[in-house]
Formats: sequence, structure tokens, C-alpha cells
Amino acid sequence: MEHGNEKKPVKRSRGIALTFRVSAEEHEMIKRRMAQAGIKNLRAFILKQAVDGRVIHVELRSVNEMCRLLSNATNNINQIARRVNETGSVYAADVSDLNARYEEIWTQTREILKKLAAL
Repeated sequence: MEHGNEKKPVKRSRGIALTFRVSAEEHEMIKRRMAQAGIKNLRAFILKQAVDGRVIHVELRSVNEMCRLLSNATNNINQIARRVNETGSVYAADVSDLNARYEEIWTQTREILKKLAAL
């Protein structure tokens, strides 16, 4: 008995064969991912990943910039700490500089988080 709402499989012509080799570790990883996805057919899994899978390119320039800003801020804090230990006082210009660097770091952090959220 046939129901009216059943979907018929789409016929596709597949005349190109792709072959590649993997290591034993890669094969185990593929099998684990297949199990997680609930897919038992290796060809179906690999085809699904190749056609519909997401490729995520991580742009590290913004992370490197964040590291640079953090390093600068850390160096400034160390210099201020040395000066406070020597003189016993904190200069307003030092605090202002730290606040400016702190804001740069948070601006960069927000930019990175926006990019990650878009993934």
C-alpha cells in the first residue's frame, strides 16, 4: 500500500569516483563521528560532510592582536608596580593609560566574540 505523502528518492548521476587514504587514527575518528551522527554508511557520511558540512576558518590575526594588547598592558602594570614600590604613589597618567589599554583589550575581545558568534 502506497501513501500519498511518501518522498521518492532523487536520482543523481555520479560518474566521478573520489578515493583517498586515511591513517588508522583518522579512520577511528571518522567511525566515532559517524556513530555520533547515527550514520552507518561511510559513503553517505563522507558525502554528507563534504556537501553539507561546515568549514570553519579561524582568523588568528585578531587573537594575535589581543595577545599583543594584553602583553602591552601587562608590561605597563609591571612598570607601574615597580614605580609604586619605589615612590609609594600612583600617577594619574598611569591610571589613564591603563584604562585606555583596558578599553582596547575589551574592544578587541568584543570583535573576536562577534566573529565567533557568527560561526
